[in-house]
Amino acid sequence: MSVSPLPRVSYRDLAMKSLDQLPPFSPVMNSLVASLAEEDVSFAHLASVIERDSVLAGNVLRLVNSALYGRRGTVSSVRAAVSMLGLTKLRNYVLGLSVARIWARAATPPDWEMERFNRHGTAVGVLADLIVQKGRFDYPEGAFAAGLLHDLGRLMVAISLPEEHERISQAYAQSSEPLETHVQAVLDVTHAELSSLALQRWSIPQPIQRAVLYHQRGDGGQGISMAGQHPLSLALRAADQIANHRELGIHPLDGRFGLSPVEALAALGLDAHAGQVMEEFEIDYAALRETL
Repeated sequence: MSVSPLPRVSYRDLAMKSLDQLPPFSPVMNSLVASLAEEDVSFAHLASVIERDSVLAGNVLRLVNSALYGRRGTVSSVRAAVSMLGLTKLRNYVLGLSVARIWARAATPPDWEMERFNRHGTAVGVLADLIVQKGRFDYPEGAFAAGLLHDLGRLMVAISLPEEHERISQAYAQSSEPLETHVQAVLDVTHAELSSLALQRWSIPQPIQRAVLYHQRGDGGQGISMAGQHPLSLALRAADQIANHRELGIHPLDGRFGLSPVEALAALGLDAHAGQVMEEFEIDYAALRETL
C-alpha cells in the first residue's frame, strides 16, 4: 500500500498567519488607511480623526511644538497643528505612530530589535516622501506609507517562523549576498512579496502594494510612464539604500548594501537634490523619532 507524500509546507501561508497575531487596526488607523486612497482629504477630517484619540492628539501637539521646527509660541489645538504642518506631513506622522503601536504588541524572537525596525521604516518613509517631491513619480501621496511598511515581511517571518528567521540571519552574517537571497533560498518567497501580500489583505491602495513588491528589484518592468513619471518603487528603493548607508537598517549588516544619497539619487536623475533632501530629512526624521 503506497503512502501519500506529506503536503509541502508553505512558508508563505505560515508567514501570512502572523498577521492574525497582530492587534486589529484602531478606528484611527482604519480612517488613515482609507484616506490613502482618497485624492482629497480635508483638514477638518484629519483633525477630527486625530482628536478621537487623546494620546495621539497629545503627540501631534508635541510634534508641532518641537524645538526642531523652531516655531514661536505654543500651538494648543490639533486643527492649528494640521494647518501648520500640512495634511501630508500630519497624516504621515499619525500613520507612523499608529503602526508603531501595532508593532509594539507583536511577540518577536530575542534577537529581533523592534527599535531598529521602527527606525528603519520611519527613515525610509521620510526619505521616500522627500524624494518624490523632487521629481515626477506615480502615486507620490503613497510614498511615506510605502516606506513605513516596505519591510513588514521581515517582521512577519520573525513572528511566525523564528527557526527559519534564525537560519536566514546566520546565513546572511556569513556571506556577502543580500538578505533576500537567503530568504528566497529558505522560504521560497521574499520579504517584499510577503509585505505586498500583507498590504493587499489590509486594503492598502494597489500602487503602494506594487511599489513595496518591486522596491528591491527596481521598477519591475514598469519603466517611465507615458506621463514621464518614475515608478514609486524606484523612489522607495533609493530611500532604502540611503537609510542603509546611514546605518539605519534593520540588521547591523544592512549597511553593506547602502548607497550614498548622491549615488542613490543619481539613478533617478535627482543627484543635484541630494543635499536638500538630506537637510530636510534630518529635521523631519529627528522630529518624528522624538515623538514616535
